[in-house]
Parts: sequence; structure tokens; C-alpha cells
Amino acid sequence: MKTTIIGFPRIGENRELKFATEKYFRNELTIDELTDFARELRQKHWELIKQSGIDGIPSNDFSFYDTTLDTACLLNIIPQEVTTLNLAESEKYFALARGYQGEKGDVKARPMKKWFNTNYHYIVPKIEKETRVFVSGDKIFKEYHEAKALGIETRPVIIGPYTLLQLSEFELGTDQQRITDELIAAYKEIFERLGALGAEWIQLDEPSLVKDVTTEELAEFKAIYEKLLTEPQIKVLLQTYFGDIRDAYETVIALPFDGIGLDFVEGRKTLELVKQGFPKDKLLFAGIVNGKNIWRNNYQQTIEALKKIESKQLVLTTSCSLLHVPFTTENETFSAEINQHFAFAKEKLAELVDIADILTGAKDVLQVNQKLFAESRFTENHAVQEKINALTEKDYTRQPTFEQRETIQKSAFDYPVLPTTTIGSFPQTREVKLTRAKYKRQEISEEAYDQFIAQQINDWLEWQEKIGLDVLVHGEFERNDMVEYFEQNLSGYLFSKNGWVQSYGTRGVKPPIIWGDVAREKPITVKWSTYAQKQTDKIVKGMLTGPVTILNWSFPREDISLKDSTLQIALAIQEEVLDLEKNGIRVIQIDEAALREKLPLRKTDWYSEYLDWSIPAFRLVHSKVQAATQIHTHMCYSEFTDIIPAIDQMDADVISFEASRSNLGILDELKQQHFRTAVGPGVYDIHSPRVPAVDEIKQTIHKILEKVPLEKVWINPDCGLKTRGIPETTASLTNMTEAVKQVREEL
Repeated sequence: MKTTIIGFPRIGENRELKFATEKYFRNELTIDELTDFARELRQKHWELIKQSGIDGIPSNDFSFYDTTLDTACLLNIIPQEVTTLNLAESEKYFALARGYQGEKGDVKARPMKKWFNTNYHYIVPKIEKETRVFVSGDKIFKEYHEAKALGIETRPVIIGPYTLLQLSEFELGTDQQRITDELIAAYKEIFERLGALGAEWIQLDEPSLVKDVTTEELAEFKAIYEKLLTEPQIKVLLQTYFGDIRDAYETVIALPFDGIGLDFVEGRKTLELVKQGFPKDKLLFAGIVNGKNIWRNNYQQTIEALKKIESKQLVLTTSCSLLHVPFTTENETFSAEINQHFAFAKEKLAELVDIADILTGAKDVLQVNQKLFAESRFTENHAVQEKINALTEKDYTRQPTFEQRETIQKSAFDYPVLPTTTIGSFPQTREVKLTRAKYKRQEISEEAYDQFIAQQINDWLEWQEKIGLDVLVHGEFERNDMVEYFEQNLSGYLFSKNGWVQSYGTRGVKPPIIWGDVAREKPITVKWSTYAQKQTDKIVKGMLTGPVTILNWSFPREDISLKDSTLQIALAIQEEVLDLEKNGIRVIQIDEAALREKLPLRKTDWYSEYLDWSIPAFRLVHSKVQAATQIHTHMCYSEFTDIIPAIDQMDADVISFEASRSNLGILDELKQQHFRTAVGPGVYDIHSPRVPAVDEIKQTIHKILEKVPLEKVWINPDCGLKTRGIPETTASLTNMTEAVKQVREEL
């Protein structure tokens, strides 16, 4: 029984790639030094996978920023605004990812969107009328040759042409058939060149097949591959993940692929499809180890599922790339009793080998795993479960109505037109991080730490008042992460020491683990929110993270439903909301940045499988506050246009959206859907170091006012400012408030 994986984490065991790349951004490393470092890291990872006993090792799954961006650059899909700049190739690459502002020009970063139903983000390729697709890069070839020189045979990985087209933005008037034909020719050349280098296999990732596929889209997919698979010089693996391919299954198995990769974890109908028939002349790459969660695989359940697959040509693999889980449990400080329940990327390699061994008769490995799953993991919190069972429709409904609250709040707050605010956090400088770490290690007293945090808050409150922001924030200097900070004050959670996962580029997140039932143990944000409000006469927002985002940015339990886990969290955050209100906080922001993250990829499942419980879970959090308490929420880096009606049903008073990278595309849908909630479309992109000019922000504001009534508009950045430096933060916000001042004078 052969084993393989779809992809492996590239950030390194200790986030080495992040730190090296950021040194390059700061001009502390040259591009040659960064390239040399990356080569050593790739070698380390290939050798680790080989030594683990995995048979098929992928290459070209490495990236400095994003593999979709890598594919676009490989195929010359680069917008003219970047190609016309006199930049080196590496500078063009990072300009697409982060924007560029310097002596050679000024361009914004390309839009960034969620990678299907994960917290990873990809850079959206842009195909223009003048785009000519051809193989202009050599990364995929270099990395294959690099591994081969080490004596390691790999399977190069690249995003398939159908998914690449599905994810790309097309300029109006582009000849899509020409682009498709050029794309097919380019992929054929890739096949030929890899074959000439000695590669046996290539993996084409086509996750777009797990979504709803229309008749027209299926015909497009079929036409692409009928041309592409004409006498290829290499074996072709079609790899899918994040669900099943029910709409395309019959078409896929009829095409001359040498291997087909299917997801048996998230693919609810995958086993059913395969049992209906799978070609004997193809390898079935069965994704049976969960690539998105960190719990140990239940070997008995996996073996029973595999026995139902009649295909004899079977390769065991992960359900998706291991990019979405941390590197290894070896660096964690959990007790052995707890740690034995977890499998990060390195441990999942061993799980695949274990399962293959069990299938060939290794009973001792199975018995150890069975014993693990026979044991009780934690003590249930019956009080929490009783609260969930007692919930009624009234608990999810805020009174009075939105329209009545709008009138009450207009009188209570008396904001100017185009009220300004930020999303919440201010830069987490090295000093802030070091001081928090010293406090955690008990190297400074609580009194000293509190004095430091208080001074940070005071300084930034004073600065916000100086530039004229209308609703202030305290800056969140006491918080390490918008999710982890809350969960550290909730029972039922565990926290890894080094469980980092790439979110985008050099940005990593460390998702907490929902271990058991969740309940609030004590007030979480009241201390610093009330402190900040006492320092100023202006409104200071209370800042919370919503239950759906806390759930979606954690590694969830697999023994209860996502709905029940989310409701437990919602009740805990509801207690915090009411405590803030009781302590005089009049505006409370409950962020749901990750609302869309677990939205099913098939539209037919959106409401029944997700929105019918996730939206009410948010309402549960704020349903008991007073009419004059203004509830804000924030959402970012996802496509929200198709769920606008559901978002309106969250019944918040103000919603801020990421909008700058997507060119304010959400505004048309807000207008069309008669969106009632006040909105703050982000007027500049905080994920780029680029500073927007006053006139640029004014133009953005005028675009917003063309689509949204003046009285409904708030002005803010598109996300929190934690990851930005102080100079670019202060410059950008100063320009934002100046732009608002000028627009107000023009009205």
C-alpha cells in the first residue's frame, strides 16, 4: 500500500520562512540570501517526509507568499500596472502580494480572498485583455531538479487550469477562449519539460470541482482536459479536496487521468460515488487523514471505510494539504495524556504509514489506537449543556426593532456625518510583545505590566483625539490574538506553544484547541475597556470577538456538532457583552471576521448546514442589550456579496467590511439588497505597507456615497492595525481623517 501527501507546511518548524522573508522586506537580507535560505528549508522538509516513510513526496508546494500567485507568475499572468514598472522579478512578485510604493512607482496589492473554506488566503490573479499566457517562470522545474539532485524523486504540484480560471479576475472584454487555449498550451509545455527532466507524475489541484458545478462549467472543464491530456509526457494526478465532486465525478473518471485524488473526510458523498464504480486503470488517491484538524485519526473507522472501497489501485493520502495544520506536536508542552490525542503535520505522516501497515497486518498499531479512543477525554459541563437545551427563539431576538433602535441611537450619539473609527487594534510593537512576554514569564509584576498597558492606551487615545477620530478604540495592547485572548479566559480550551499555521504571506495564526465544553470563567475585556473610557469624553468601543469567528479560528471538537460548540461560545460572549454594558460601554464591536469560513462550498447547503445556526448564534450574543447600546461587527477578506441578506439578519447596528482590495465591489450588492444596517466599507488596505494619499481616500469615499446613503456610512480602515508599523499606521489614519474632513466640507 503506497502513501503520499497533497502538500506540506512551508513556514518551517519554527516559522523560519516568516522571519527570513520579513528580514528581506526590511532589507536585512538580499534576495539571493533569502533564496538560499528557502532552498535549505525545502531540503529539510523533503528529507523529513522521506524519512517518515511516505512514498510520494510533493514539490512546488513551497511558496514565499502564495502558490496561486506563484502559478500566475509562472504563466505570465501579471497585470500591466506591475509589468510596466522597472522592478526585478522578485520585486514584481511581492508588489502583487503587498503593493509597491517607491521611486519606481505606486501600485496597490492584488485582492486577497479566503482559500475555499479555510483561513488561508490566496492572491487573486488578474487576467487582462492584453494578457498573454505562456510559461515565463521556472520555479516548478527548479524545485523538481533541486530535489532530484538530493536523490529525492518528487511529484510537482500546480493549481489546475480549471481552478485557476475559476479563481481569476477577468478584465471586461478579455477573450476568454484565447486565454483558455494559451493556458492549455502552457500546461502542455510544463508536462513536456517536467517529463524531460525525468518526472514521472504531476499533480494538478482542482478544488473548484467540489463546489456546485454548472453544466456549462463542467463542459469547460471537460474541454480543457480533453485537449490537455492528449498524449501527455507525464502521468497526471487530478487532485481534489475540501469536499466531494458529485457534479463532476462521471466526467472525471471518464477522462484519461492516471490518478484521481478524492477527499473522504469532508466529501460527504465521496464513498458513495466510488462504490458506484471507479476505473480499474486509474490509481485512487484516497484522502483519509484529515488535513485541516489536529485530532488523532481513528484507525478503526478509517480501516472500515477503506474496506468499502473496491478499487485495488489505492494510494493513501491526506484529505487536503497539511498547510492547514501546525508542523509537529514535538515542540508542545502538553502532558503525554493530552498530547497523545493530537496529530500535527509531521504526526499525520506517521498516521498514513500506520494505516498502510495495518492494512498489511500490523495489529499492534491498531490496538494502541483503539485504546486511545476507548478512553474518556474530559469531564462534561452539564450546566452549559442545560443552558443550550433551554434556549428558545426569544433568546435570539433583540428588541426593539432595528428601525426603532436606529432612531434612539441617532439621538443618543449625535455623530457627525461620515463618523470615523478604526477596527480595533493598533500596532503591536516589539516593545509591546516583549513586555507581555516578560509578564507572562513573571519577570515583571502585574502592577508594572498594568502601568505599561495603561500608558500605551493613554498615548493612543490622545493621538486618536488629536487627529479627530469620532469613535475611539483602546488599541488591544493586552491581547496576543483576537481569538486566543478570549479563549484563555474560557474553560474548555487548550493552547499550543508552537502550533502556527499560515494565514497569508508571512502572517501566521495559532489556533486554540477546543478540548471540552466552553464557559466564561471571569470578565475578559471589562478592565481595560472601562479604563480607556474613563480617560476620554469620546466614545471608546468595547472590542470582542464573535462566537462564529472564535469557533472557525479554533481547531474544533469532532465529538459534538459545530452548532453546539458555537452556541456554548455565544453564551460565554453574551455574558461579556452584558458586563461591558453594565460598566458604561455604549458601543460594543463583536467581530465576525471569519463568518464565511465554514460556509459550505455548495450553495444548496448554505442555510441548512450553516447560516441557519451561525447567524442566530451571533444574535444570541447581543439579544439582551439595551436599545441605546450600539452593536458593531466587522468582517474581512472573504466574499460576502452572495450572503448579504443573511448578514443583514445578524441585526447589528453597524457593520464594517473589508472592501479596499476588492475595489468596493460589495457596494452594488448592498444597494441592490436594500441593506438596512449602517456600513463602514474599508477605505484602505491595512495588509499592505503602502500609505494611501488623501485624494485617493476621498475618491473612495465618493464611490461609497454613490451606492450607500450618507446617513448609513461609516469611514474606517478595512481591518485591525496590529500587524502594521507605527509610521504607516499614523500616516494612513491621518490621511483618512483629513479626507473625511474635506469631504464633509464639500457636502
